[in-house]
Amino acid sequence: MLNTKVVTWSLALFSAVTFLVCIAFGLIVPESLHMTAFLEQMLPGFRWLTPAGFAIGLVEAFLYGAYAGLVFTPIHNALWRRWGGAIHGS
Repeated sequence: MLNTKVVTWSLALFSAVTFLVCIAFGLIVPESLHMTAFLEQMLPGFRWLTPAGFAIGLVEAFLYGAYAGLVFTPIHNALWRRWGGAIHGS
C-alpha cells in the first residue's frame, strides 16, 4: 500500500525538478534542441525565458505531479487490495 501524501509530494517535486532540468538544458544546448514548443503546449501560460513564464511553468509542473500522485495512489491501493495480496500470498 502506498501513502498518498508521500507519493503526491514525491511526484510533485519530481515534476518541478524535471521542469528545472528542462530549463537548464535549454540554456545549455543550441536552440534547435530546445523543448520550448512542447513546454508551451503542455504548460499554459509558460513563455520561454520570461520571469512570469518560468514561475507559471514551475507551479504548473508541480501541480501536474501532485495530480498524478493524487490519482495514481488510490488506484494502486485499490488494485493492491483486490489482487496484490493474492499474488504475494498475503
